[in-house]
Formats: sequence, structure tokens, C-alpha cells
Amino acid sequence: MAYEQSKKTPMLHCAATVMHSKPWNKMRNRTAAISGRGDGNKVGLAHAEKLRTSPFEKGTKGGGTTKVCLPKAKIASMSKEERQKVINAKRSAAAKGDYKRSSKSNVSGTSSGGSLKKWLEQDWRQVGDPSKKCGEK
Repeated sequence: MAYEQSKKTPMLHCAATVMHSKPWNKMRNRTAAISGRGDGNKVGLAHAEKLRTSPFEKGTKGGGTTKVCLPKAKIASMSKEERQKVINAKRSAAAKGDYKRSSKSNVSGTSSGGSLKKWLEQDWRQVGDPSKKCGEK
């Protein structure tokens, strides 16, 4: 019970004419539906749409912390008003759900010492309570 196609078409690009027959296409659709691929371009289009969504568009989850950390030497050299300004900016950002505080409250003069290693070796403390290390509760 072989199916014969009535005329030659450009779709017959290979010698296996049976692969271009109606019964073969029905079988292909049945197996696609069973394996979860669906029919037509719907699954391919859904997959492409999923790939197009960027993980970066979701934004950064923030606002969890109100602590500000700076090197201990810098905290000691700041006035009480300067320290309060930085703390208030971070609390304001946290209340809004933002990850970063306002750039207006950036602190200048925190030397990196010329390398990342030196920067990490500094004694980082909480501006609100310099007796506590950065990250301490």
C-alpha cells in the first residue's frame, strides 16, 4: 500500500520519495505530538521566545541590607555628618528596594593601595557601628 505522489515537485529534493508522502507526514506529526514537540512551528517558536528573554532584564534583587562598609581608617577620618549622609543614602535605597545607594553619597579618598590584594586586606568596618566588621550582624 505505497502512496504515489502524482507529480514531481521541488519538495522532492532527495531520492526517497516515501519521505515526502502524506502517510509519512502524518506519522511524523503523531510522533512529534507524543514526544511533546507539538505540531508545526508552535514549539520551535515558543523555544525561540524563551531564549530571547534575557536574565539581565529581570533586574537585581536588592534592598536587603542597610549596612555600609568602608575601611576603618576612612571611617575614622570622616565627620559625623559625612557618615550619617552615607548611612541615610543606603537606608533610603534599601527602603525603595534598590540595590545601590545614590552616587551623590559616594566617598572619595578610599585608596586601593595600587592592587586588589591591598584593597581586600584593609580592615573593612560598618559605618554605622565601626566596632563591627563588614558583614557582621
